[in-house]
This record gives sequence, C-alpha cells and structure tokens, in this order.
Amino acid sequence: MRAPEPESDLYAVLGVQPWAAAEAITSAFRARVRELRPDTRVDADTTARFGEVRAAYETLRDPVLRAAYDQRLERTLSASDRGAAPTVPARPARRYAVVLGDVRREPPLRAGPVRWIPGR
Repeated sequence: MRAPEPESDLYAVLGVQPWAAAEAITSAFRARVRELRPDTRVDADTTARFGEVRAAYETLRDPVLRAAYDQRLERTLSASDRGAAPTVPARPARRYAVVLGDVRREPPLRAGPVRWIPGR
C-alpha cells in the first residue's frame, strides 16, 4: 500500500467533512470506487487516483490511524495559520478508546450434547 502524500487532505480525497462518521466515510469510499472502477478504466491517472482514494480510506477507517492523522493535520494547520484567524471550522472533539494489555476474551462457543433419535 502506498503512503498518502503529507500535503494531501484525506478528507478532501474522499469528499467528506473532517467530523464525518465512519458510515459516511465508508459510503464516500464506495461511491469513489464506483467512479474509478479499475476493471473498466485502465489509464494511469485513474490508477493513481484509485490509489489515493484507497490510501485515504485505509487511514480514515481505522480510529487509531485517523486520530493520529487528525493530530498531524491540526499541527500543520496551526503552524501555517500562526497569528491569522482560523479559516477551518472548529471540529468536535473525538474520543477513542485504545485498549492495551490483557483484553477480556469471550468464552468459546459451546454446544451441549446433541440428542439423536433414529427414525425422526
């Protein structure tokens, strides 16, 4: 998988807002894939755009990668707009829970004894 360019806005590549829910991101990805169907269009530009869309979706669908991308995007926006009025609307805070260490596993599915009655 090709890493996205640091200057490109992954939200703009998919055509969604930065505060979009996961369902909206998946829906936008599927719409872009339908537009750029790699089995019907074989030119280099379409292949490159499809790669960008796929890389953007791979980053934005994972909550941990998305949070890291949002922090990096905030840093680049704040560094470029120092002293200027913010032009980007304020984003609502996202809260992600990352569980590290022992995770309580679900017990394995168990089926009780099966009663077999011949002739039924």
